Amino acid sequence: MDFFGIPPQALLGQLLLGLINGAFYAMLSLGLAVIFGMLNIINFTHGAQYMMGAFAAYFLLHYLGLGYWWALILAPIGVGAVGVAIERTMLRHLYKLDHLYGLLLTFGLALVVQGLFQNEFGSSGLPYRIPAELQGGQNLGFMFLPNYRAWVVLVSLAVCLATWFLIERTRLGAYLRAATENPALVQAFGINVPRMITLTYGFGVALAAFAGVLAAPIYQVNPLMGSNLIIIVFAVVVIGGMGSIMGAILTGFGLGLIEGLTKVFYPEASSTVIFVIMALVLLVKPAGLFGRTA
Repeated sequence: MDFFGIPPQALLGQLLLGLINGAFYAMLSLGLAVIFGMLNIINFTHGAQYMMGAFAAYFLLHYLGLGYWWALILAPIGVGAVGVAIERTMLRHLYKLDHLYGLLLTFGLALVVQGLFQNEFGSSGLPYRIPAELQGGQNLGFMFLPNYRAWVVLVSLAVCLATWFLIERTRLGAYLRAATENPALVQAFGINVPRMITLTYGFGVALAAFAGVLAAPIYQVNPLMGSNLIIIVFAVVVIGGMGSIMGAILTGFGLGLIEGLTKVFYPEASSTVIFVIMALVLLVKPAGLFGRTA
């Protein structure tokens, strides 16, 4: 049975693609929301750090012989450590200044990192194979579901929900939230607030790198992969509400599905539908769907 003249296979196939895109939107916007919510920094380097995660997986495989499963662990740690160095040497001096300074610094860093990788590796993209355990797929009758794409959706959802639980439902998360509201009071209880802030930024960067490793077998390893995605991810964060953890997750997956449906029913609008939704949300609720008004 067709839906408005569209075969169900085509519709469900686009929904699957939308769900996969939504998984990356959710993970990247989650990292941005964590960093903004805890540090008050708009991290424009996030797309470059996502790209660095994919390249870290590529380097681990081709230079050290360490495959995909090791890359899922080591790439976020390595790129997160680079993020810690950036926070300690640069971002730490901007916390009491206007948001614009942090945005300009991180935007400049993103251009530098992207330029270095592009100069060294070009723009054509490098292949990264799907691990043997996740090759193939499942025939669902109405469509063929690749195992790796199903894995990406499931692991992204698990990481997003685990991060939400950590920040919203644990004592550590309570300390983090309190440190953003009243750092002097939290410091008085013997908690090292600067170290907590540094580790929070490193964790947000590690989320971006983890998403980069997941993306490598699907989109290839490309110096421009982050710049092509970061504008959409910022739109997702604005729609969900700056700093809202659950808002980033729900909005990321939801907008991925909406984008997929738009490609079926009105393909010409698929590249702009997210920005149209952002404009409408800002008109109705400037703080975002899940954001808190000041």
